[in-house]
Amino acid sequence: MIQEQTIMNPTTEFVETQLDSAFMQTEALPETMSDMADASLTMFMGVPVWEPDSVLNLTIRFLFNLLVTFIIVGLIYYRKNGQRSFALSFMLFSVTMYLLIGLMENLELQIGFTLGLFAIFGMIRYRTETLPVREMTYLFVIIGVAVINGLSMAVSWAELLLANLFIICLSIALEAWAARGKTTTKIILYEKIDNIKPERRAELLADLKERTGLDIIDIEIGHIDFLRDVAYIKVKYVLKKGEVNTIGNQTKFKEV
Repeated sequence: MIQEQTIMNPTTEFVETQLDSAFMQTEALPETMSDMADASLTMFMGVPVWEPDSVLNLTIRFLFNLLVTFIIVGLIYYRKNGQRSFALSFMLFSVTMYLLIGLMENLELQIGFTLGLFAIFGMIRYRTETLPVREMTYLFVIIGVAVINGLSMAVSWAELLLANLFIICLSIALEAWAARGKTTTKIILYEKIDNIKPERRAELLADLKERTGLDIIDIEIGHIDFLRDVAYIKVKYVLKKGEVNTIGNQTKFKEV
C-alpha cells in the first residue's frame, strides 16, 4: 500500500497543476476581451482617435512656437519695418512649418523635408519679385525657429527655451545695433539745374536740406535732362528714431 501511494502522488499533483492553470486562464479571459474592446473604441481605421499625452505635448509646443514667432515678428520685425503683409506671411509660415515638422514621426524624413523646403524657398527667391534682404532673413529665421521647435521632441524644455531665447536676444541686439545712426537713400527730381555744378555743391546740399527737412549727409548726381532742366539726385540721410523708408529708390508712385 505504501508503494501504491507513492506511485499515485505524482499523477495527482500533475492533474491538480493542469486544473489550476486552466482555471487561471479562464479568469484572465474576460480581462483580455475587455482590453480588446477598449482598444477598439480608441482606434479608427488603425489610427488612434485620442492620445492625451501626444495631444497635450503638441498643443503646448504649438503655443510655445507661436509665442516665440509673435515676439520675433510682432515685437521685433513689425515695430522696426511696419510691413503688415510680410508679418502676416511670417506668422503663417511659422505655424504651417511647425505643424508639418511636428506631425512627422520619421526623423530622417523630417530633416530631408526641411532641407527640401529651404531649397524650394531659395529657388522661389530668384524666380519671383525681388524680396528685400531683411525680409528674406526674417523668413529664414522664422522657418528655422519652427524647425527647431518641431524637431526637438527629444530635448529638454530647458534646452528648447534657451535655443529660442538665443534667437530672440540676438535679433533684438542686432536690430538695436542697426538702428544706431541708420541711414537710407531717396531719389529726388531736382529742377535747379545750376546747383548741380561741382563748385556749387555746398549750395545744392543746403537747398536740399532746407526744402526736404532731411538730415542729408551725402548726395550723388544721377541722370541730367537739359531739355527740361531737371536732374535726378540720390540723397543719403539719417533716419529718425522709429522712422522707416520703404520707397527710397522709387521715382514714381507704386503701391506697396
